[in-house]
Amino acid sequence: MKTTRIYALVALLLFFAAGCTKPDEPNNGGDNNGGDNGGGNNGGGTTPVMESVDLGLPSGTLWATCNVGADTPEGYGDYFAWGETTPKDTYNWITYLHCNGSFNQLTKYCNNSNLGYNGFVDNLTTLEPIDDAATANWGSGWRMPTQAEWQELYDNTNGTWHTRNGVKGWLLTATNGNSLFLPAAGCRWGDQHLSNGSYGEYWSSSFFDLHCAWYFSIDPATGSYLGNSDRFCGFSVRAVRSAK
Repeated sequence: MKTTRIYALVALLLFFAAGCTKPDEPNNGGDNNGGDNGGGNNGGGTTPVMESVDLGLPSGTLWATCNVGADTPEGYGDYFAWGETTPKDTYNWITYLHCNGSFNQLTKYCNNSNLGYNGFVDNLTTLEPIDDAATANWGSGWRMPTQAEWQELYDNTNGTWHTRNGVKGWLLTATNGNSLFLPAAGCRWGDQHLSNGSYGEYWSSSFFDLHCAWYFSIDPATGSYLGNSDRFCGFSVRAVRSAK
């Protein structure tokens, strides 16, 4: 029986995410459809392939077959800070959109006046469409999955470490026989691309607490799990949409 592992990250300035604390991790994940420069990794401006797969989930949620910014299931795609809609070269609190340069100067998605700029609090718990990387890049109807939707995916599929066209990742197979591949795209932290081919971190649209948000992690040692991380980190985005 699968057991969900929830990791709470509350360190103020230290970044904790599976694979992202290892700056010496080799980059061995194969082709990422466009290089590693912080920009679009979908092969040079091609039209995104916005297809979805029905995994027979109780909610009827349909999952995109590719990452945002990719044009194949194994493509790494782009990396986004939580609540930002464009990739960039450097990922830290100084460059983060929803703060004034520090984790305790938040300007949006804040539930603690000690962390808000001039005591700012809005108590928002889910990304608004304007701050949703899936909606902004793929259009209305597409959005980032919530923490609950990642949990539903976990609970209703079986996951295995898998290599697809030379790219390592996590293959989730549903009882209806359909499957979803999540490439181990690593993450962006500062100006570095870490752990691609070894781990993968995928944002949800759900706020966790303090200055953190929920994400879904994949790695060959522990499988997959839900955790939380500092919002400035550059993670992958896999979109979802409701069934028509």
